[in-house]
Amino acid sequence: MAKNLVIVESPAKAKTINKYLGKDYLVKASIGHIKDLPSKGLGVDVEHNFEPTYELIPDSKKRNNKKIVAELKKAAKEADAIYLAADPDREGEAICQHLAEEIVPKRPAKPAYRVMFNEITKRAVNAAFEHPRQIDENLVDAQQARRVLDRLVGYKVSPLLCRTIGGRLSAGRVQSVALRMVVEREREIEQFIKTEYWTIGANLSAKLPPAFDARLFKIDEQTVKTSGFDQELKKNEILIKEQAQADEIVAEARQQSFVVGDVTTKERKRNPVPPFITSKLQQEASRKLGFAVKKTMMLAQKLYEGVELGDEGAVGLITYMRTDSTRVSDAALGEVRDYIDRQYGANYLPEKAVYYRSKKDAQDAHEAIRPTEVSRTPDSLAKYLKPEELKLYRLIWQRFVASQMMPAVFDQTTIDIQAGRFIFRATGSVQKFDGFLKIYQEGRDEKTEEDEEAERSLPLVEKGETLKLNSITPEQHFTEPPPRYTEATLVKALEEKGIGRPSTYAAIMSTIQEREYVEKIQSRFHPTALGKTVNDLLIDGGFDDLFNESYTARMEEELDEIEEGKIRWTKALREFYDKFEGDLKQFQKYVKDIKETSVPTEEVCLKCNTPGMVQKWGRFGPYLKCLNCEATRDAGPPAGADGDSSEPQAAGEEAEPENCELCGKAMQLKRGRFGPFLGCTGYPECRNIRKIGKTGVAAPPPVPLDEKCPVDGAQLVKRVGRFGEFISCSNYPKCKYIKQETVGVSCPRPGCKGEIVVKKSKRGKAFYGCSEYPNCNVVYWDKPVLETCPQCNAPFLLEKTTKKQGTFRYCANEDCGYRSNEAVEPIVKPPATRPSRSAN
Repeated sequence: MAKNLVIVESPAKAKTINKYLGKDYLVKASIGHIKDLPSKGLGVDVEHNFEPTYELIPDSKKRNNKKIVAELKKAAKEADAIYLAADPDREGEAICQHLAEEIVPKRPAKPAYRVMFNEITKRAVNAAFEHPRQIDENLVDAQQARRVLDRLVGYKVSPLLCRTIGGRLSAGRVQSVALRMVVEREREIEQFIKTEYWTIGANLSAKLPPAFDARLFKIDEQTVKTSGFDQELKKNEILIKEQAQADEIVAEARQQSFVVGDVTTKERKRNPVPPFITSKLQQEASRKLGFAVKKTMMLAQKLYEGVELGDEGAVGLITYMRTDSTRVSDAALGEVRDYIDRQYGANYLPEKAVYYRSKKDAQDAHEAIRPTEVSRTPDSLAKYLKPEELKLYRLIWQRFVASQMMPAVFDQTTIDIQAGRFIFRATGSVQKFDGFLKIYQEGRDEKTEEDEEAERSLPLVEKGETLKLNSITPEQHFTEPPPRYTEATLVKALEEKGIGRPSTYAAIMSTIQEREYVEKIQSRFHPTALGKTVNDLLIDGGFDDLFNESYTARMEEELDEIEEGKIRWTKALREFYDKFEGDLKQFQKYVKDIKETSVPTEEVCLKCNTPGMVQKWGRFGPYLKCLNCEATRDAGPPAGADGDSSEPQAAGEEAEPENCELCGKAMQLKRGRFGPFLGCTGYPECRNIRKIGKTGVAAPPPVPLDEKCPVDGAQLVKRVGRFGEFISCSNYPKCKYIKQETVGVSCPRPGCKGEIVVKKSKRGKAFYGCSEYPNCNVVYWDKPVLETCPQCNAPFLLEKTTKKQGTFRYCANEDCGYRSNEAVEPIVKPPATRPSRSAN
């Protein structure tokens, strides 16, 4: 019988550790936290120093917590010593504390130890068990402070939101700040005023090829402004504001000789980037792999806890993935330097190991995210890892190896060309030594001048050389509003502002989407009408100073100070609560006032023609309600989401009222979870609606088709929904038939009579599945094409398009492995129909 009990969080981690410890150790998993604040009730005694009340987490369909705790208690009773080996962070320390309280026997008392390791390797695990320690109370207090903070905010504010707006809503200390950032960015875009400006480019030829482009840089010693339009024009700057001004410059420049005035070439180095910390891994995986933050952390967890590698068994492949430190152990540095020298040569190896400085508040007890053994190359693990696991491991491995390689070296050339009173400038760069770029280049959110330089080739020219003017062209530009956040840029902004911690970003991204406060469109966050309403209610209602960037960042600093033992957790909470209590009272009064207040208006009800509708507050902001028939409609016109929204109506001009194409009654503006729409005033007898797009234009009415519905014989119509055009029955919602778009391929499942049709995921992404779903769950992400596989004679191939490889086809049969060698022309079929759960 094992003498020692080791408790970790997950079965995968238990399996990996078990093989390193031997028969004297029994390794079991707690499956995460075993205790938490109660699911009902506040669970915090504010009057008695914020004393929390913890209880065992109730059983659920996915987890039998009582059974887990009972088994751990039994094992602890039979063991001589208990080792608590949860993850090396605040959450892990709290898990260990709760395990010590519930699992470790008190009579007779048995020794309990805390062991921590940054990687799950034999070396690290054995070292941790040779130097066990006690639970760190400061870490436990920091986790407890965060948990109580979040409970106070969520438990006291969320119910008020639900009662005021309706539905399942929530507010959070960090989540609401992230939502505010998305909403405020959207309003920046809505209020953005474009500035017109012009640039002038000349295409020139020298004695030697190639021809090259130069841009107008100076006029009479004044620099032509092409950026920084939010700042005032300086004395030595000039802005080309309109076409007439640009045309005058072009006409004058055409008459000049273009002579090389100066040529400078400088050597420029580009240094490698540090190995990953959590936030940088999340950003890069989003940019390069298209992974959501939640997915990145899930895959990294698997790589950390252990993956089966054939005869070796389960092996932890990366170090702990929740870290903000760029520190790397001396042993790992020695291994990677040996690898670089052996694989790439001495030219790629710096004289000394490269050390990176972590940010000032980083927890340096952890290392950066790196492979546990650099000799485990991505290619050597390809047969053991799933495709997405391999992609993430390759990213981590390449970044770590590159971080210890030589800088890349470029020759940067600048050519200034005199043309009368004008100076044109051309810049370009040539790589002399690839250095770390041999294996890794960091992704970018937006294209930079450096990227453009690398794409330009300049000829060899001499000072005083006369160049031939091939063409000179004015180009109109407009300043752009700030871009909407992607997951990568929102994580970057949160990190830079000190809001939240990398370990919480995945939960934040998930929550604001699950609550339908934001939606992702082409990978960018757009706030929904509900999200804007929730944000405005919180900020206008009194929480402006609580749910703001600087205050939230200061709270994160205080949590760090609690962890370091600098302040008591109860003192930090008391300072927070004294302020929060005042804001909460103000918010309670505010929501009570807006809920009870009905503001009279002169608006006429479109359903019963009664004047005097009143304005009230609802789930999607202010709305109008008729006191006679209780019909409702939106309180204002829909706002365009972009800076270039449709032109406003002239003063006094009224929009032509639209009638319902089904019953003839007037259509009125409403607002729902997906934004504004036109709804029939005959509701609920007539449920016809039409979506209003981002430009404020309503979708066209349904177009009748010369085709009958196979369900009720009514005429089919073409409609426009959230994901584009589709064909459905004109009797919707009585008949919910929707014609599905087929691809001409029968379902390959034996005995199934269905065919493959186009479907849409909840996020709007197209995929292909059997029409007999849910009886048949055959599904493909790539388009099936009716072409026989030349290798295994399968009846169809799958067609895939990528930026690098173009369009190619491959066999759906994994055992076959056929793939076309040459790119093919994709089969383009105009979409006529769309599968959907709803016709509107």
